[in-house]
Amino acid sequence: MKQLGPDPNIVIPNKDIPSVCFIKNVVKNPNIIIGDYTYYDDPKGAENFEDHVTHFYPFIGDKLIIGKFCSIAKGVEFVMNGANHKMDCASTYPFYIMGSGWGSALAPKTYELPLKGDTVVGNDVWIGQNVTIMPGVHVGDGAIIGANSTVASNVAAYSKVAGNPAKQIRMRFDDETIELLQKLKWWDKDIKTINELIPILGSSDLDFVKAKIKLMV
Repeated sequence: MKQLGPDPNIVIPNKDIPSVCFIKNVVKNPNIIIGDYTYYDDPKGAENFEDHVTHFYPFIGDKLIIGKFCSIAKGVEFVMNGANHKMDCASTYPFYIMGSGWGSALAPKTYELPLKGDTVVGNDVWIGQNVTIMPGVHVGDGAIIGANSTVASNVAAYSKVAGNPAKQIRMRFDDETIELLQKLKWWDKDIKTINELIPILGSSDLDFVKAKIKLMV
């Protein structure tokens, strides 16, 4: 039988490019949830992706959720809710986490902390190198985040953002194309269908793309 694509359950899909890793197969933290075919690319060790998810403390309970077919470049950092400090006190210093009896009685309840919920990245998202994504951010399907950006607010589906703080530069496509892609949800199709869609997904002729998708949705 002809192979339809790389096995989503292996670590290195192409032995000629060992820096590229399907990260769902190497993460161990159950609160990091990664979709099939999403990869991280880092010559220094793509298998150490979890080192780039910081301030991720079990007692907070937040999650990092990344969809399918995402492209994540080296140096990307996901800052989780444990980085947030209370800002309504006279000092922002977290005495209560330092042990040795410091402020143990003043330890805030989880609901008193400025938590922003799970960090969620959609499907088919491209995150450029050295991007920092702050706690609780939601990135929509098909978005592109430019290199060296700091993302502190939500990113619309099929938008392109860049900068510090990241701002929307433009939408990637016209409204009709975006609506059709969101209806298609190609990343949820079976691998045989995705193989058949590749000529469409790889085309920059948007009239062709729209005409083909209209036949499917």
